[in-house]
Amino acid sequence: MRNKLDSVALEARKEHWKKILIGSNEKRGLLLSIFMYVLLTSIAFIFLYPVLYMLSTSLMPREDLLDSAAKWIPSSIYLKNYYDAILTMDYWNTLFKNFIIAFFPMLAQVLICSMVGYGLARFEIPGKVFWMILVLLTFLLPPQVTMIPNYVLYSKLKLTGTLWAFILPALLGMGFKSALFILIFYNFHRQVPHSLVEACEIDGASPMGAYFKIAVPLSIPAIVVVILFSFVWYWNETTLTQMYLGYASSSDGLTTLLLELQKFEDSYESVYNPWEASPNKLNDAIRMAGTMLSIAPLLIMYLVLQKRFVESVDKTGITGE
Repeated sequence: MRNKLDSVALEARKEHWKKILIGSNEKRGLLLSIFMYVLLTSIAFIFLYPVLYMLSTSLMPREDLLDSAAKWIPSSIYLKNYYDAILTMDYWNTLFKNFIIAFFPMLAQVLICSMVGYGLARFEIPGKVFWMILVLLTFLLPPQVTMIPNYVLYSKLKLTGTLWAFILPALLGMGFKSALFILIFYNFHRQVPHSLVEACEIDGASPMGAYFKIAVPLSIPAIVVVILFSFVWYWNETTLTQMYLGYASSSDGLTTLLLELQKFEDSYESVYNPWEASPNKLNDAIRMAGTMLSIAPLLIMYLVLQKRFVESVDKTGITGE
C-alpha cells in the first residue's frame, strides 16, 4: 500500500513539473516561454541592428568615426550631421513632394480596389472566375517586366514627368500591388452578411449608397491595412519613380527622399563644395543621417498606427490564420 502511495505521489510530482516546464492547454510552459522569448529577441535584433547602427553612427562627430573604441556610443551627440543632411537633400521640400507622390495614388488605389473587391464579392457577374484569375496573374507579373511598354505608353499620353503616371493606373486598378489589395477587400467583403446590404437597399438605398453606408464602415480594418501598405510601397519605389517622373532635383519637379539619397554625394558637393582638406568633407556620419531622415517618416507613421495596424491585419485575415 505504501509503495502504491509513493508511486502516485511520484507521478503527481512528475505531472506538476511537466506542466511547469512544458505547459498545458491553458498555460504555456517555462521552456516554451524561454524559447519564444529567445526567438523573438533574435528576430528583433536582426531587424533593429541596421537602424540602431545608423542612428548611432549618424550622431557621431568626425573624431569618433576614426576611433575604434567609439563603435556604438558616440563621445558626444553631434546634431550637425542632420543639419548638413537636411540642407543636402532639401529635406522639407523633398518630404512634401514625396508625401504627394505617395498619398494621392494611395488614395485612388484604396477607393478603386475597395469598389472592385466589393463588386466581385457582392455581385454575380459573367466570367467572374476569369476576372479573378486575371487579377491573380497581374499580381504574379513583376512591374519591371512591363515598365518599358508602360513608359512608351505614358510618353505618348504626355503623362511622364507628372503625378498622373501613378494616379491614372491606380484609378484603373493597376497601381502598385493593386491585385493584392483587391483580394484583401474581396475576402473581407465576402464575410459581410448580405442581409445587411439587402436591408439597406430595401430602405431605399441604391447599390452605390449601400456600399458607402454599409460596406465602407465595416471594412475600416481592411482600409487601414491597404492604406499603410500602399503608402509605404509608393513611398519606397525608386525605379519606376525615376523612370516616370525623371531624375529631377528637389527644387524643380517631383522627387522623393530615396531618389535624393541616391545622389546624396553629388548634392552634398554642390551645397558645400568641399576641397581635399576641408572640415566639411562628406563622411559616413552625414550619410547615415541622410538615411535616417529618409526612413524617419515611415517609422513615425508605424509607431503611431502600430496598434490599429496589428488589429486590422488580424481582422482582415491576411496572416493566413
